[in-house]
Amino acid sequence: MRPFGTSIARSRPLSVSSVAPRTVVAALLAAVLGLLFLALPTPAHAERAAPAGRVVVIGVPGLVWSDIDPARTPNLWRLTGEGSSASLSTRAIPPSGLSVTCPISGWLTVSAGQRAGAGGNDCAAPPVPEAAADGSATVPGWDALAAYQRSQSYGGQIGLLGRTIVAAGGNVAAIGPGAALAAADTSGKVQKYAATPDELPDLTPYTAVFAEAGEITRAALADRTASHPEGTPSDLTGHARDEAVAAADRTVGGVLRNVPPGSTVLVAGLADSGLDAHLHVAVAATTPGGTSGTGAGPYARGFLTATSTQQDALVTITDLTATVLRAVSVEPPQGVVGRAWQRAGDAPGTGEIVAGLADTDLASQVLRDVRQPFFVALVAIQLLFYGLAAVVIRRHRRMLSTTQVVAVVSGAIPVSTFLAQLVPWWSMAHPMPALIGTILGFAGVIAALAFAGPWRTHVAGPLTVVAAVSSLALLIDVMTGSTLQVNAVTGYEPVTGGRFYGFSNMAFAIFATGTILALAGLARVIRPRFVLLAYGLLAIVADGWPSWGADFGGVPAFVVGFAVFTLLLYGRRVSIGRLAAVSAVGAVLIGAIAVLDWLRPADRRTHLGAFVQQVADGEGPSVIGRKLGAMLHTLGNAELTLLSVVAIAFLFLVLSRPSRWGASALTLAYDRAPALRAGLFGALTTAMVGFLINDSGIAIPAMALTVAVPLTLAASVRALQLAPPTTPGRPSAQATATAPPAP
Repeated sequence: MRPFGTSIARSRPLSVSSVAPRTVVAALLAAVLGLLFLALPTPAHAERAAPAGRVVVIGVPGLVWSDIDPARTPNLWRLTGEGSSASLSTRAIPPSGLSVTCPISGWLTVSAGQRAGAGGNDCAAPPVPEAAADGSATVPGWDALAAYQRSQSYGGQIGLLGRTIVAAGGNVAAIGPGAALAAADTSGKVQKYAATPDELPDLTPYTAVFAEAGEITRAALADRTASHPEGTPSDLTGHARDEAVAAADRTVGGVLRNVPPGSTVLVAGLADSGLDAHLHVAVAATTPGGTSGTGAGPYARGFLTATSTQQDALVTITDLTATVLRAVSVEPPQGVVGRAWQRAGDAPGTGEIVAGLADTDLASQVLRDVRQPFFVALVAIQLLFYGLAAVVIRRHRRMLSTTQVVAVVSGAIPVSTFLAQLVPWWSMAHPMPALIGTILGFAGVIAALAFAGPWRTHVAGPLTVVAAVSSLALLIDVMTGSTLQVNAVTGYEPVTGGRFYGFSNMAFAIFATGTILALAGLARVIRPRFVLLAYGLLAIVADGWPSWGADFGGVPAFVVGFAVFTLLLYGRRVSIGRLAAVSAVGAVLIGAIAVLDWLRPADRRTHLGAFVQQVADGEGPSVIGRKLGAMLHTLGNAELTLLSVVAIAFLFLVLSRPSRWGASALTLAYDRAPALRAGLFGALTTAMVGFLINDSGIAIPAMALTVAVPLTLAASVRALQLAPPTTPGRPSAQATATAPPAP
């Protein structure tokens, strides 16, 4: 992200070529699992300790990085320059019909350490606590809010954070109505409550203080009430926003003046203020000198990261709960899904930090605007191309060369959607044309490479190059942090908080398809084929390895598809029994990786280990049910469903049927590149299994077919070009009667 099996007995000597595929697979899998056990550490179980340290959390709902300015927000500007900073994904449970995080949802998410919400269909102001004579307060409507969480699939327990700190012997205070939601215990009670910073000038007695600077969202709500009585959300702009942001900064300054020395200060823009979801501000700092300013400590100037994102300068709102608990040396309880913020490394000057993080939010906003039109255009162009290609294959032999080139470019487009992230297209005046031009530019370069060498004359030559680039580019990306997938049009959106690292489901589809097709193309030139199998196994392990692909559902699908490819490559029969056995291997492999990840300390686990913990806690069925529901929901995506159906129809009703010139184009391609059949069926198997067991559902076969079908078309067209016409000649005219010769 910017910125920033057993061996088979033989009577003859055993050779590589005589080893059954299952032997190679089993041996390599055993080796891989052995390495996994050696590489991952043994469990570390921390004992719960009494609170040690102090933390002050300042929530500024609605605050985005473009709001930060040395003149308008001097306190936040100074804190950014002296602490560690990141973009904050605030995804919680949104109101019905909206896709934003409301202030109440943001504060409750911090309270629960899990996504939370308040129900309804609009954002409302946090309820004002009911104060008691002893300085404590109770949040009105707390029981209803708790019941709402229990009715949701996430099942967050609000009040978990406050209860945990108090149970460990700490004291909790809240400043402002929103902050009371985060500070309350599971009964809705806040130990100490103040409406403003001036009402609580001495923060020394408290282990954790939660303070609200809610001017931005309050002003947005007032503006919405005045300008849009129907309640349609809007966002503040112009002078009104500047004033609200400046007022929020003054509140932040008021809190900072009272922070005791040695405290950890966490600033979070933990909600949206309008109709569009944003990436918000996250800053962590330490105050060794009290009001004299922040110092080094664990959060010296630099960027923030967390195990939950594995991205520099990107953290999530659920991480804030774990960060608060770590700051006071209390072990997070079960139910807290986030990971503590960590310093990721040095950062440039304050202005560059702010500009870079604002640019990341801009990229997320532009992506939201262009993603749907991009997929509509992609599907429309693919469908048009399949229609024209069907006509060419049937009747227009002279256009085969052009069709091959277009097919190769088309097959290179999916991986180019990730390579496009190397260019800041989102910051250009016209982002959609810039995105399309950038993608086509990279696809053109890949196609040029595919036709640049002697391999271009072989049926599977261009296919192999494009598939290999697709595989290698994405493999390198996940090994180096998955930066090409962040805010990519076929990647993941940090704003939505669905995934932040490893393989997104679309990227997995492109990677797995590219890997299997590349190995099929290379099978004719690489001996021994053991090398191909080794790379395939490396790709599978990379897909599931927690520090790389971290893809739970992809590994079983990849294992089954790769096994189909291997069996067909070695001329073995694909049977139900063999597929069942291979599926079990895939399940065992990803299960082993997940358990090994779970054995690591809790704050170092990825979502693979987190899932094992959820199963241990009895939450497995609800998680699986949520994933299954998401998978079925994707069938409602008309564009991707139509693309998948048409691509399969084109493959089997056009390429597999005899052309005007004799044998089918696909049969001719199989004759000249026998391994292509194994590769195509292996890739299709991976896509179908992936569709069934991943929450992205139809997106996986749609993207896999977008790679496989155009490249198969290119190979089939080349086979037609190399094959002599076999169409029978025109029938002779019927003979006419002739007069007998004259005598």
